[in-house]
Amino acid sequence: MKIRSRAATACTAAVLTVVLAACSSNSDTSSATGSSDSSGGIAVSHVHGLGIDPADGHLYVATHEGVIAVTKAGTAKRVSDTADYMGFTVIGPKTFLGSGHPAEGSGDHADRGLIRSTDSGKTWKTLSLGGSADFHALKYAHGTVYGYDSTRGVLRVSTDRTNWDTRAELAALDIAVSPKDPDLVLATTENGVARSTDGGRTFGAGSGQVLAFLSWPTADALYGVDLAGGLHRSTDGGATWQKSGTVPGGQPQALTAVDNGHVLAATGDGVYESRDSGKTFTLRLPVSSTGGH
Repeated sequence: MKIRSRAATACTAAVLTVVLAACSSNSDTSSATGSSDSSGGIAVSHVHGLGIDPADGHLYVATHEGVIAVTKAGTAKRVSDTADYMGFTVIGPKTFLGSGHPAEGSGDHADRGLIRSTDSGKTWKTLSLGGSADFHALKYAHGTVYGYDSTRGVLRVSTDRTNWDTRAELAALDIAVSPKDPDLVLATTENGVARSTDGGRTFGAGSGQVLAFLSWPTADALYGVDLAGGLHRSTDGGATWQKSGTVPGGQPQALTAVDNGHVLAATGDGVYESRDSGKTFTLRLPVSSTGGH
């Protein structure tokens, strides 16, 4: 993909945001097979990331108001402060990466760069790019962090979480990295999924299925959710897609596939979990209202 001007990238990013916000949040919820206990009064206006911590098996939800832990029994509690956690990903037991914006009055950088928690989201430390980067998407694969920096509309890559290589400039909502090939990177754009075969240095034009978020846990299980909550699966690296189900609640906010058939997704009214590749979903955490960013 030819490097674009910053103004053009910002314009396209704005179009993507408008398209996503315009999606209906009133989809049929009949595919939900059950629900957990309520969130215990925790206000959740917008979800930015999802993951399962292998240390305790709990679901962790990165939100506009902090990180929330949801137990297998369904109880939920905020484990962090009330900062805005974005670009969230679980990379190991008790070890999370993220980005975002600080809680009011904290004195931290407005854009926190790459941050890390080693205590399951309770406390966080800035590793790099504090004050200069806001990662709206982070993926960890092949010992490498791939991040989409929304402040400049560029893909950044780091092998040590301190030094970064700036790669292609593009307007995207999310990225995914092949579990087999560190050079194969996908990005969701307003024209469909864009593909890079050189580690994100260049991208082809977006084409095919228009998706909001991607998750690629195994070589033969690439998942994407469209702008209306339809869950799609590809077994050939995104060349073709088959719809596998619909996430209740409509407008998507986050997607994480834990393995071949275990999928977590957030929409306008809650966080849902599927254990059968998206055929059925269970509500794990209600979302009280829409909002945030």
